[in-house]
Amino acid sequence: MTTPTPTILATSGGFGSDGRRGMVPTGLATLALRLTGADRPKLCFVPTASGDNVSYIQLTYAAFAGWSVDVSHLSLFPMPNVEDIRAHVLAQDVLWVGGGSVAGLLAMWRLHGLDDVLREAWEAGVVLAGVSAGSICWHVGGPTDSFGPELRIVTDGLALLPYGAGVHYDSEEERRPFLHRAVAGGELPASYATDDGAGLLYRGTELAGVYAEKDGARAYLVEASGGEAKETVLPAERL
Repeated sequence: MTTPTPTILATSGGFGSDGRRGMVPTGLATLALRLTGADRPKLCFVPTASGDNVSYIQLTYAAFAGWSVDVSHLSLFPMPNVEDIRAHVLAQDVLWVGGGSVAGLLAMWRLHGLDDVLREAWEAGVVLAGVSAGSICWHVGGPTDSFGPELRIVTDGLALLPYGAGVHYDSEEERRPFLHRAVAGGELPASYATDDGAGLLYRGTELAGVYAEKDGARAYLVEASGGEAKETVLPAERL
């Protein structure tokens, strides 16, 4: 019997606009589906970071209309929308975690015991994926605007991956220097960061690939070196 490979796809992308105020899956979301190896994968959207925003949920269902995907969602507000959270999560092929407040997401997950369930799902081979807050959450932590416009560091991520994480690295100008300071000062361990449109594929706890769904999107490794931050650009495979 083949042992499942724990897999995480941490991104700053995955969906784009359809031009009519709707969403369409883009290269990184499509990659998450391919990673499952299933002909018709079961995808569960987890919108906790947005406060289980109903419009976000509806847009996600609509985005996969006509696709060979069985879509469900897991809401926690005002109560879980499924009878057995663990059973629902473990029945999926891929979990896609949406963006929003990573601090709020982590608090709600722990309140409902979802943190332990997600580790179990990861170890069982369910592909864990997501964007922004849905990227930081799998790591030790990273810069976030969960508390207001000025960035702060969260360090209570699920830590399935022993690194820090930076998102929206090219589109929000304060994120790069903030991550550099956090790594140089020891608030975060060595960290990976993604431009908008880039994603990081981890197999187990090792980086196994860097992908870009748009031209010019890159990823980076930021490490502490002599009290400063050293940034290395990581080559990306174009989806």
